[in-house]
Amino acid sequence: MDTSRGDGAGHAWLGAPIDARPLFAPEHAALMALLRDLAPADWSREAVPGWTVRDLAAHILGDCYGRLARARDGHRGGPAPEPGETLETFIHRVNAEWVAAFSRVSPAALTDTLDLVGGQTVRYFEAADLDSPSLGVSWAGADPAPMWLDSARELTEFWTHRQQIRHAAGRGTDPDPRLWSVVLDTFLRALPHTLRAVDAPVGTQLRVRIDGPAGGTWTATATGERWSLAPPAGERPAATLELDPETAWRLCTRGIAPDDALTLARLHGDRDLAAAACRIVSIVH
Repeated sequence: MDTSRGDGAGHAWLGAPIDARPLFAPEHAALMALLRDLAPADWSREAVPGWTVRDLAAHILGDCYGRLARARDGHRGGPAPEPGETLETFIHRVNAEWVAAFSRVSPAALTDTLDLVGGQTVRYFEAADLDSPSLGVSWAGADPAPMWLDSARELTEFWTHRQQIRHAAGRGTDPDPRLWSVVLDTFLRALPHTLRAVDAPVGTQLRVRIDGPAGGTWTATATGERWSLAPPAGERPAATLELDPETAWRLCTRGIAPDDALTLARLHGDRDLAAAACRIVSIVH
């Protein structure tokens, strides 16, 4: 997948719009199949620091309820940031409160509820207008963000949490390139925001290449105003960062530290510029 050819319809610096709508149903089906196939002991295994598989499943359910309440139903109740609370702190706090409240819910009941509410979330995203303004995507520096980026971001959250559950249960990353490729494409939309503090002459290009059928090539160009994933003029990149897909998704979700990712990466050209791309974060962190 080469995203250097899109226009972005008002957000050109974010690259070509992504249509993740057809992938919500297969992602939800894969999650439900995984949860129903877990052994009883798997539910108490740690999926992310401080959270078990059951906790993470409850968190996914909370995400679905939150999206439907706000965006589909126009509901404005619920917790709000406290005075002086940052977005990241607020999100981590309400997530923890939700997971704690669901500690009384059994894995079986949680799975059945997630199947129901997750299915409604799938239908919401399938009907989304990709050109409409939507929730901000902080890690891409877009607020408001176009719905195409917001919905693709939501798909990456579901996919990432499913991989975390798979890894906790002793299974590897799902190799299906249909989902993995769109997830990586979405994650790399954080590249211009990642490079926002990197001062470079106008026209300087940084290329990120990810191997394999789930991979692709992304080229960020310094424009003077910001770095951009809009179509480059074709100049030779000043730096290239090459990653395998496993390292790439784990780096973007902070499952691996940037310094560790650099030991697994291949850097060409300006090594400092290529290394700057390894600071990428595609989650609220």
